[in-house]
Amino acid sequence: MPLAILHSRTLVGLTSLPVRVEADLANGLPQFSLVGLPSTAVRESRERVRAAIQNSGFAFPARRVTVNLAPADLPKDSGHFDLAIALAILLADGQLPAPASSRLEKVVLAGELSLSGALLPIRAGFAWGLSALKNSSVHTLLLPSGNAPELSLLMGGPRIRCAHSLRSVCEDLLPTHSQLPTADALGQSSLPRSLALLDAPLCWEDIHGQQQAKRAALVAAAGRHNLLLFGPPGVGKSMLAQRLGTLLPELTDSQAQESAALQSLDGSPLVQLWRRPPVRAPHHSTSSRALIGGGQPVRPGEISLAHNGLLFLDELPEFPRDALEALREPIETGEVRIARVHDRITLPARFMLVAAMNPCPCGFYGVSRVGMRCACRPEQVHRYRSRLSGPLLDRFDLVVSMGDPHMGDSHALGKKDLSPANPWTTEHMAAQVRAARHRAAELEQPMRSDDDARTLLDQVVQAQGLSPRASSRITRVATTIAHLEGARLVSVAHMAEAISLRRALDVPPALMAPRSSKPRTQTG
Repeated sequence: MPLAILHSRTLVGLTSLPVRVEADLANGLPQFSLVGLPSTAVRESRERVRAAIQNSGFAFPARRVTVNLAPADLPKDSGHFDLAIALAILLADGQLPAPASSRLEKVVLAGELSLSGALLPIRAGFAWGLSALKNSSVHTLLLPSGNAPELSLLMGGPRIRCAHSLRSVCEDLLPTHSQLPTADALGQSSLPRSLALLDAPLCWEDIHGQQQAKRAALVAAAGRHNLLLFGPPGVGKSMLAQRLGTLLPELTDSQAQESAALQSLDGSPLVQLWRRPPVRAPHHSTSSRALIGGGQPVRPGEISLAHNGLLFLDELPEFPRDALEALREPIETGEVRIARVHDRITLPARFMLVAAMNPCPCGFYGVSRVGMRCACRPEQVHRYRSRLSGPLLDRFDLVVSMGDPHMGDSHALGKKDLSPANPWTTEHMAAQVRAARHRAAELEQPMRSDDDARTLLDQVVQAQGLSPRASSRITRVATTIAHLEGARLVSVAHMAEAISLRRALDVPPALMAPRSSKPRTQTG
């Protein structure tokens, strides 16, 4: 038959859209045309497909070959259309039997061909397969064997088939075979599913003192609240933030697959990420595009790669201003919308933001250490803190000031506190977080606050001029504290603690005074 139609899909963000691969053979001078808004990578498939067909023992048709990737107005990218193009040409030329066409009618094909005819793994295979399997019209997926380990996490069972070469696919389409090629690797994944974040897990027992900061970290993890750690260098801000990931519960199956799809879209391996909440810590020189996402093709940014997990921004005021301001909308909506000329892509970005900053450029404002005195002028401190806009600071639920750890206690630095009475152990804190989240999930309606708690909040909002967003976030923090303590009502004590955990960035009026406009005295 001179015309053959097969099926593939193209990935736009995390969504795969159907693509019909049509191959037509006509009389005329030998020519290979590829239409359907292909990218450079897709146009180059003409040479890959020609060589792969010939090196697999078949003959490339000496006719006018036209391949159409429909719909024509949908941009096509990457080389995973190679397999469908090659099979469509062989079917149209009659080198594969006619029954093979009916067997491939409900099969979605994806695979890049090497010149030898081997199938190379496709980029974002997990994300591609996850989106395709969500479509009930997709009966079977046929992909390269190189994607089998990550595809085993999809639990697609008989709907997923893999092959290692174009020749093996063609041989299994002959009448002597009853099914498409299978992959022995599917269903045999040995990916770790533990809560540990590293081979040598970070322990909360390593942090001495800083009870208020530990309490804030516990509340943040229990309620997925944004946390800002504020203090001079060396007090343990980064240590505390690095250990926050150990308190986060394991992801559910749907959360794990969603996070893994984003990692797959970025090209990251999934072996060390499955079921563990992602923890991202980009450098402060990270650009706005790298933080939010973008590029062509679109790749997820750090906020999407931290989806269902934690994003740690150390030295917060040193990040580019446009990058920080771009965080404001995703923090509220839980997603990021990337607009391009041809595409409008939405990626999930529900993350817990943890940030750390110094009180001034030199880092020692308000520090009483011997030999360490702040050398910054008031206007320098004001300018440094002004790098963080009010709307961004308003999105932090908890702001904690960390001073020097108490040096006079019985626990010397460098020694772990392993006493049974220590409540700040990793195991105990993680159990509290799990219990609090479980209580929150069981509630059918939001927890109510008693009259005294509401009165206190109203007084603070009026006295400090807090925004409705800040008032709502204080209420959410108070609710989380109530969940941690197993209470059924938000009390005035819960509300008072939630209010106290937002006051660390209050700056004395004298410090916020602008640079004096008084003219300097000229000296001769």
